[in-house]
Amino acid sequence: MAVGSGLPAWAAQSGWPRHPVRVIVPYPAGGVNDVIARQFGERMAATLGQSFVVENRGGAGGTIGIAEMARSAGDGYTFAFGAISPLTLNPHIMKVGYDPLRDIAPVASVMYAPVYVLATTAFKGNDFAAVLDAAKNHPKGVSVATSGYGTLAHIMVEQLRRKSGANLVHVPYKGGSQLITDAAGAQFDLLLANPYAPINALIAEGKLRVLAVTGPRRMPALAQIPTLGELGFTAANLTSTFGFYAPASTPADIQQRFHAEVNRLLQSAEMQERLRKLDNMAYPMSQQAFATLVRQDYVANAKVISEAGIQAQ
Repeated sequence: MAVGSGLPAWAAQSGWPRHPVRVIVPYPAGGVNDVIARQFGERMAATLGQSFVVENRGGAGGTIGIAEMARSAGDGYTFAFGAISPLTLNPHIMKVGYDPLRDIAPVASVMYAPVYVLATTAFKGNDFAAVLDAAKNHPKGVSVATSGYGTLAHIMVEQLRRKSGANLVHVPYKGGSQLITDAAGAQFDLLLANPYAPINALIAEGKLRVLAVTGPRRMPALAQIPTLGELGFTAANLTSTFGFYAPASTPADIQQRFHAEVNRLLQSAEMQERLRKLDNMAYPMSQQAFATLVRQDYVANAKVISEAGIQAQ
């Protein structure tokens, strides 16, 4: 592919990339991670003059693909795109084939997905204050379903429980359609989940109600719904953050160039709208800030997992 006239000055002066760049997505094809990685790859290829080839390497909560990326030659031709949880959460609850803080360089933050605190029709309260009241005063507490043991949502349950002292009974699923079926059937009181098509459909049908969201600010489409941070639960105000990573030995100048190109794309109204349509929000930051976020989350998760007695399963 010929280099276009829109090529940034720094790229024109550099030999990178001289051949196609591999981007590993550590999840199956067809998901949001896969879609976003391919959209960035197409646009970066048009600007930088080389293909960005997306490869799906799913399994073990994203750790298989991240391990493959971490073991790759740090030559600037292998990156990965996905959530930060394989770096900040999974290493505390399972064996992984990498040191998340030494083997991997966080290169560019891209987006975050909020977590919705959702009430099923089994719960009659209208806000989060009603949740806490019921959890403290009802003998059986309030049941809270998540997509699994040791997930981000599970960490949130533990943080909410620690802060409020409320009896929140964790109901872990193994992801999949059964969680959605049981949410529709009101088999539990609350559900913590990222918004996506099946969840959005149940909200539209009135089978789920959003009581709170997570994130640095309220969601534009749900401006009347407070964040957990606003409600005083800062430690539980967690989001699923996604970005690009590289082997730690990747030259700093290539990391910086990759970061600059991602941030340039994130400034475009088109890309921001594409992310919003997929229920994600653009989340650009400096490379140093992204690395700091990963390290802080890693440390915070280790503390919660230890104190809550969460064991590898």
